[in-house]
Amino acid sequence: MDFKLSEREELLRKTVREFAEREIAPRMEAMEETGEFPVDLLKKMGEIGILGVITPPEYGGVGLGNLARIIILEELGRVCPAIPMALQVHHMATHALSAFANEEQKRKYLPPLAKGETMGVVAVTEPSGGSDVAGMKTSARLEGDRYILNGRKCFITNAHASDIWVVIARTGEGGKGLSAFIVERGFPGAKLGRKENKVGLRGAITGELVFQNCEVPKANLLGHEGDGMNIAIRNIVETGRPGMASVALGILNAVLEQAVKFANERILYGKPISSLQMIQSHLADIYADLEISRLLVYRVGWMRDQNIRCDAESALAKQFSCEAAARSARKAIEIHGSYGILREYPVQRLLRDALVTIPAGGTAEVARLVMARQALSLVK
Repeated sequence: MDFKLSEREELLRKTVREFAEREIAPRMEAMEETGEFPVDLLKKMGEIGILGVITPPEYGGVGLGNLARIIILEELGRVCPAIPMALQVHHMATHALSAFANEEQKRKYLPPLAKGETMGVVAVTEPSGGSDVAGMKTSARLEGDRYILNGRKCFITNAHASDIWVVIARTGEGGKGLSAFIVERGFPGAKLGRKENKVGLRGAITGELVFQNCEVPKANLLGHEGDGMNIAIRNIVETGRPGMASVALGILNAVLEQAVKFANERILYGKPISSLQMIQSHLADIYADLEISRLLVYRVGWMRDQNIRCDAESALAKQFSCEAAARSARKAIEIHGSYGILREYPVQRLLRDALVTIPAGGTAEVARLVMARQALSLVK
């Protein structure tokens, strides 16, 4: 197994890091205050391939693959985790369209998403919960040449910054009675609900989508009726969980950098606190969390690029890296002492951002159930 990244992947990392430090870092204070995503950056992101990284070139993307996507999200997350949070959901939409859309749908919807004309949305979660996909209430009934959607989706990332939504709704009974639809923001009956005021990942807009007799052309059915459960689960497993794990990986990079920087600069007892064994112990724990998470997350990216099924590996990467990010951010705050709770120091924001990653894209408890099933299957 070769752990060395290719020259192309190293160049990609350098390009994205420079972009994040040049274009995103100066906007972080505004994002923190307003909670708004800087949509004016979408065009630039499209130009360097960030938006269409897993979209095939024939539909406007660059088709670099899943490991490349992880590197992009990690580097963006090192500077501002809210940005890759928004982008990983955007990628979920492009993945759903690439995997399930017909040729006409791909040519209509993938190019504007890859170019940065708008952001993508995948809407599964409802007020009754997100883990119980089969229990969703949003309904779609066929009337002539269109479906009529009714219901409400909540905790939807990019809701207020997107014109293209992939929506899962009920067309029948049980888990096999779910279908997926491509809904445009301008369709009659499609409305935006409230924006949520989150504690972390402030630049990734989270809000509600409301459907009141929303008219969706029959041609906008994604896949076939009854494919909704498969589309939702595959999207979460193959794109959502690795994406959230990558966001957490970016946070871990930033946490280690901030902790080491402060430990080297803070003088106590006449010398930097980095010379104290207890501080070194905290740094060692953060370093271990970062390196273990990187191995887990990169493995999932590699497996996806090899078309190897990785349900349990994806769940493990997401669960471990997100909890590691929160755990390590707290240790970084301890290294900072009282400075760690001041808004001017990034570690307090990194902790808030890390806490939001834990339930996003699938709860840690559901991830553990996936891993438990895998463990039980290993011994007969």
